[in-house]
Amino acid sequence: MAQIPAKMKALVNHGPHDYRLEMIDTPMPGPNEVLIKVGACGICAGDIKCEAGAKMFWGENPWVKTPVVPGHEFFGTVVAMGEGAEEHFGVKMGERILAEQILPCGKCRFCKSGQYWMCQPHDMYGYQGKIADGGMAEYMLFHPNSVIHKIPDSLSLEDAAFIEPMACSMHTTERANIQFEDVVVLAGAGTLGLGIVQAAALKHPKKLVVLDTIDARLELAKKFGADVVINPAKEDAMKAILDMTDGYGCDVYIEATGNPRGAVQGLEMTRKLGRFVEMSVFGADVTADWSIIGDRKELDILGAHLGPYCYDTVISLLERGLITSKGIVTHTFDLDHWKEGFETAHGKDAIKVILKP
Repeated sequence: MAQIPAKMKALVNHGPHDYRLEMIDTPMPGPNEVLIKVGACGICAGDIKCEAGAKMFWGENPWVKTPVVPGHEFFGTVVAMGEGAEEHFGVKMGERILAEQILPCGKCRFCKSGQYWMCQPHDMYGYQGKIADGGMAEYMLFHPNSVIHKIPDSLSLEDAAFIEPMACSMHTTERANIQFEDVVVLAGAGTLGLGIVQAAALKHPKKLVVLDTIDARLELAKKFGADVVINPAKEDAMKAILDMTDGYGCDVYIEATGNPRGAVQGLEMTRKLGRFVEMSVFGADVTADWSIIGDRKELDILGAHLGPYCYDTVISLLERGLITSKGIVTHTFDLDHWKEGFETAHGKDAIKVILKP
């Protein structure tokens, strides 16, 4: 076992607007547990909204259990293992690994049917204190029910930090069931949206259209395979989509803005019998005329959560250069400057911000 300090630096969530950088006890691995030295941890839009007090995190019976170390887009190097962990996970000291966000219980109907990403207790790294402390710390403990993946040495730090969000993007793309003849509209070219662009481009639809109000992100979307990019702040996006589809609307609309207006726009923009895929985390309720879903269009409404069964494919695609984090990971901060990192992630100049202990 490597020399592990008794105390470590960690960001700790004590509640909305109450995140603190602290020295806390370094966790030690028990049976079938692995300790990693964190290489990097991304700041997700969900982290920003959790810190800001979004209702989905802090309702009457808060899903978030404080105090907790936040962060679910992490990876690191194995520095210690409890009894049986090497055999349990098939990992060795010094290897780079990550764990999926979800800590599946293995007992509920979803876990037993292989749908582990919808586990009923739904403990997730970065949200439940002690059960699932996250990666915004110098060290992090992977519990026995973790879903672990190895990271090749050939991947850069930025690509390794991009694996988790890219897995979510790939799952969203799979949910969309994109066909060759489809006109696909993606709303939102943030981290997850730019991941979806890359995954959707590999599906080779008839036309891939990306909407965003930040021109620099649209330029990156074009580089990643978008056929058409539209800034709705400068152009009538609805008219543009109707014009290119003979007035029908798009076949597939993927909502990745986290803005309620993006969801309402999508219902209007999608053709009859089309597919609408929602994958955002919203900070406010969405109000829409639901008659458009049934009576007017008979739409397929699909959700996308996490990145089940996608991690190994994402790692392979990154290794082969078919997808990339280049241009997406824009800023890096150490833990001492976490507040600046969160503020930067909340602004328009950044796409993906990572914390590097």
